[in-house]
Amino acid sequence: MFGEILRWIGDETLLQNLVQGSPTIVLVAAIAFCILMLSKGAEWMIDGVVHLARRTGLPRIVIGATIISLGTTMPEAFVSVMAAWMGNPGLALGNGVGSIIADTGLIFGLICALSRVPVNRFILNRTGWVQVGAATLLVMISMILSGVTEGEPILHRWLGFFFLFLLAGYMYITYQWAKHGAAIEGEDTDDSRLISLGMSCLLIGGGLVLVILGARILIPCAICLADRLGVPEDVIAATMVALGTSLPELVTAIAAVKKRHPEIMVGNVVGADVLNCLFVIGAAAAARPLAVPPNFFKFHFPAMILILYPFRFFIFMNRDGWFKRWQGGWLFGVYLIYLILQYVFNVGTV
Repeated sequence: MFGEILRWIGDETLLQNLVQGSPTIVLVAAIAFCILMLSKGAEWMIDGVVHLARRTGLPRIVIGATIISLGTTMPEAFVSVMAAWMGNPGLALGNGVGSIIADTGLIFGLICALSRVPVNRFILNRTGWVQVGAATLLVMISMILSGVTEGEPILHRWLGFFFLFLLAGYMYITYQWAKHGAAIEGEDTDDSRLISLGMSCLLIGGGLVLVILGARILIPCAICLADRLGVPEDVIAATMVALGTSLPELVTAIAAVKKRHPEIMVGNVVGADVLNCLFVIGAAAAARPLAVPPNFFKFHFPAMILILYPFRFFIFMNRDGWFKRWQGGWLFGVYLIYLILQYVFNVGTV
């Protein structure tokens, strides 16, 4: 039984034949189900890692700035790495870039427009610069490669490993910042029930299995649906798939606002953006070189810049310590325009 499941997961021909022969409504339902699997798997991983961290005595600010952001980007990482490995660079790269746009434009923009969000300068004056810098580095490298390469520029494996090297440095520096921040701001006591070490590991392992299975099934379904709708893979990846894999960040953001801790949402969104660039795209490029389709220079990269740079400027201008609702409206508006233009100009072009 277990061997048969592994054969269906690992045999690309079997999976592709199953997807190609399925009605469109079944593909849509499968994508929705996989998105739920990704979201629930990431939620289990976060819960398990948080309790594991509490048992090791790691400060909560370290958990929020590193581990939670890492957990919520796991769906993007698995989808992009598997897509790259299966020879779908548009899906891999589009998911990483699209998740950055969705995290900041949709999640942060919408919540900022609907509620009062504080400007946590300790986090944003450090991690925020890395957020903008990592995205700018990706765009600059892609533009340079486009200028010196005939045809589509290629993000080679060495570049993927370079991004992963930067990721390791970022995680270490963030850990040091977080410890310093904990010393400055202090730690609130957490009186919630602490689960056992074994249950923590079970949550992490079970969540990982759900994420892997969800990503494995989601990719061929999304590709097949894109072909049937006449939409380029990178458009599907940067909109529908990216939004789906960003659900953990969205759920975290809603929960943080409901519990009156919106600063957790800010840190998680900024941290997830950095990880989407360095971890998700870096790991995908390390698995297999990624071609950068023309759509990235027309739509995805400009939208990412039009969201991240104003976000950085809003941090600078908000001297009173709060984001303004119109600023969230700007970010959310850019996301909506980007989403609409994607389908207006790309449906039926393939």
